Amino acid sequence: MNEGSENGEIKSFENEIATLTEIRHRNIVKLHGFCHHEKHTFLVCEYMEKGSLKDVLSREREAMELDWRKRVNVIKGVAHALSYLHHNCVPPIIHRDISSKNVLLNSEMEARVSDFGTARFLKPDSSNWTAVAGTYGYIAPELSYTMVVTEKCDVFSFGVLTLEILMGSHPAELISNLYTSVDNGQINTISRYPGYSSSASY
Repeated sequence: MNEGSENGEIKSFENEIATLTEIRHRNIVKLHGFCHHEKHTFLVCEYMEKGSLKDVLSREREAMELDWRKRVNVIKGVAHALSYLHHNCVPPIIHRDISSKNVLLNSEMEARVSDFGTARFLKPDSSNWTAVAGTYGYIAPELSYTMVVTEKCDVFSFGVLTLEILMGSHPAELISNLYTSVDNGQINTISRYPGYSSSASY
């Protein structure tokens, strides 16, 4: 590992500690402690039995267990977490990496937002310029040319995540098509993932 990479990891680790010690919400993973040693650094967080949402969606049996009601509850959970970060924290906190790998599920399939290594405090007296951070496929397109982080960056990522939860996989092709045109055929693909019919109700 080169020095630049190592310094980046340390900064991300310290940033995550600074963020998680400031927040408490039922849909945000709880930090119980941490170790910051020259050779080892790790966080001690609450145990989430089901692992990441990304892994659950990729495993057929667990994806089937995540029925419509549970999927909607996951979406609501992430929305509540973001609302808390954006509106109840002073200064507001922007997560910057909302994605299925950073949403963890407990044994009841309840969502917790995790990984605050790239989170930013949105300071009113700052330009809030930043380098692009996040997971490819979830990053708001305007961030690549404005380089200004706002709540809208998380909202865009949340929209992609919502489509992924409803479709059962990342909506890369759908999003690409939505940039150019939207028709009923494209939107109808949202309800066509294995194991569910378009007539399913909550």
